[in-house]
Amino acid sequence: MSPDPKSVKVHLTTGEGVTIEWKDGHLSTYPFPFLRDACPCALCDEERTKSSREPGQPIEAKPGELHMFKAAAKPVSAEGVGKYAIRFKWNDGHELGIYSWQWLRQICPCEECRLSRTAHK
Repeated sequence: MSPDPKSVKVHLTTGEGVTIEWKDGHLSTYPFPFLRDACPCALCDEERTKSSREPGQPIEAKPGELHMFKAAAKPVSAEGVGKYAIRFKWNDGHELGIYSWQWLRQICPCEECRLSRTAHK
């Protein structure tokens, strides 16, 4: 499992998400809402831990809680951080997370990677 990307495509205008082709040939596609729910910053990580959510898993409404409209998560900008990561500025104003290539490879949402993580638990 190589944490180094061969190519990275951020589909800001279409809102599709991020596609990464890794040097080992694996292809990962990350929808923007998944990435927002997987934010690696300390605040988001603490919130996920408290609610026992996996990275990328959305917040579930509590029983009886009124569902409020929330715009779909979408970055307004994206920028590289050195040669090791990418950072997004989200439409909800959040911009603290630095998504390292290693983190993105670790949380790849494809079925093959999800099954591999489940098997290792």
